[in-house]
Amino acid sequence: MEKQLINNTETQVRFSEVDALGIVWHGHYVKFMEDGREAFGKQFGLAYLDVYGHGFATPIVHMALDYKKTVKYGDSVRIETSFIDSPAAKIIFKYRIFRLSDGELVAEAETIQVFINMQHELFITVPEFFAEWKRKNKLTE
Repeated sequence: MEKQLINNTETQVRFSEVDALGIVWHGHYVKFMEDGREAFGKQFGLAYLDVYGHGFATPIVHMALDYKKTVKYGDSVRIETSFIDSPAAKIIFKYRIFRLSDGELVAEAETIQVFINMQHELFITVPEFFAEWKRKNKLTE
């Protein structure tokens, strides 16, 4: 059975994230995903500064987001961020965002990030630090 790395983090909807109707503006779901990635990175040792410390950045090259239900001012959400293993030189995350008050799934999403070095050159092979991270987390042999 394949090991899964999953982080759950919670955040409260702020007034600045809603429209005139009190509903979270669609673009702020991207911020929720960012919150999920940051929490995942801190928990599993793959934070932005960890990656940067190895001489890489990981820009997002693909994002898909499906909205299911609304979230309103005063609601809190739980962001479930799952790492999806791939043999390619990329980081794939899947997200499920739940409204805490009733547990309803409000959005599902996916992002794909690639590795670039400090000269902004795309890395097409898995960087050694990332291969080691995968071994440490028992994702590969």
